[in-house]
Amino acid sequence: MTKAGQAQKRSLAVVTGLSSDEQGIVLSPERLIGSTTPRISSRLNDLPSKGHEVIEFCAEIGLDLMEWQKFVLINGLKYKPDGRWAHSVVAVVAARQNGKSTIMIALILTRLFKWNEPLQLGSAHTLSTSLETFKQVLHFIEGNEVLKSQLEKVRWAGGSEEISLKNGSRYVVKAANAAARGFSRPEAVYMDETRELKDMQAWAAMRYTMMAAFNPQLWTFSNAGESTSVILNQLRERGLASAAGVEDDIAYFEWSAFNDKIRDEKNWIASNPALGVTVHVDNIRASLNDDPTVVLTEVMCRWVNTISGAIPAKEWQECGVEAFDLDVEKVTWFGLDLSPDRHDGALVGAQKNADGTFNIKLLHTWHNAISLDDKAIANDVAPYARKYPVEYVAFSKITSAAVASRLAPAGIPVIDIDGATYTESCDQLLGAITSKRLRHGKNAELSKQILSAVRLPMGDGGWKIGRRASSVAVCAAVAAALATHFATRPEMEIDILVG
Repeated sequence: MTKAGQAQKRSLAVVTGLSSDEQGIVLSPERLIGSTTPRISSRLNDLPSKGHEVIEFCAEIGLDLMEWQKFVLINGLKYKPDGRWAHSVVAVVAARQNGKSTIMIALILTRLFKWNEPLQLGSAHTLSTSLETFKQVLHFIEGNEVLKSQLEKVRWAGGSEEISLKNGSRYVVKAANAAARGFSRPEAVYMDETRELKDMQAWAAMRYTMMAAFNPQLWTFSNAGESTSVILNQLRERGLASAAGVEDDIAYFEWSAFNDKIRDEKNWIASNPALGVTVHVDNIRASLNDDPTVVLTEVMCRWVNTISGAIPAKEWQECGVEAFDLDVEKVTWFGLDLSPDRHDGALVGAQKNADGTFNIKLLHTWHNAISLDDKAIANDVAPYARKYPVEYVAFSKITSAAVASRLAPAGIPVIDIDGATYTESCDQLLGAITSKRLRHGKNAELSKQILSAVRLPMGDGGWKIGRRASSVAVCAAVAAALATHFATRPEMEIDILVG
């Protein structure tokens, strides 16, 4: 079997369900060495590669490359018989601080000085990240007399930095926005921090500058994403489909942990290709006491619903039961919340059970791309208030006061929950979930919003669900917390009996 065939067999292992040992992860008794091949990769091939030219050029100018970086270059720079790239898009995913930017630097320098490509564009979610790569490229050029002698000029322009050579080749940094539309026909585009792209705007601005280029190639670099990482998630889906045999010209290489066990050394090896070279194992061990969701994303390169999630996914899933309806004869509490941008809203109901648990159900959601209508929402809430014996409709004056002001004159009991009481309600929601006192009917939208809710720290150890901090609308999660405040209220003033 060829090397490409062997690597392809490894890439397919993630689809066929082979164990980590069967995928070639071996623990060394002396030290742990990161895997030089990705855990997940798109379909590989035996076409010739210009990656060897990059590796040789880097050796000539003194830029050291690790074996995993060479793997990416060789397999990402394959070309077809007509000379065009076999992969128009290359996506590289690995844990932080493993050397992804070095791959970018190697490509930029080779294209500038060896291939004489006329224009390359670099971008990232934040301009500071793009500028950091720009500075590293410039620092390397200025530290090499041969390269420096070919430098024409360097332009510092606050978001449009440029390196120009005497041969006419240019590397330009642009912010991740529509400003890139001013450039035409770049042969290479680099997009860093792909996980931070939440919509198509920046992607389209950079991607479609290449339509008239002779032989363009787009490279993306990132660590693991979350539910709102729109572009990265699309690239990953394409990579997984390619690994399973679907025809696609993407080259997708992902170094990531096999599972969520952060203390499993096999996961360290699979997600940190620079382990034992530039990443010391003690540094990984030192990070393991941090927030587990952060460790999973940053160190293990695992996808999670959101960073610093307020509600743990496992515990939430364990509270799920078969779908149910609320009892029309039981005392009911509603939570009502609208998103800060007034594009989304949710109504959640809660009822107590005889065994001390309580049920919550997502009753209604609203969405308007421009702005929600307070009157229409109040009219939608009213039938629920007539159907169930509602004690309170809990709301926040910050987001839903206008709706509440329409409900109160209709005789619907409303109560505002903000400040310290809102913080308390969030903690009550979490406590009810971890103690398994809460029951939900596995509603997909409710689960999505609950698991997307971000934990926003408050003073003295307190916290709340951050509406703006969360990357998607979490009205249902906030409404669930508001309803939970009453559903967890003790039946009597004395809640704990002693003796």
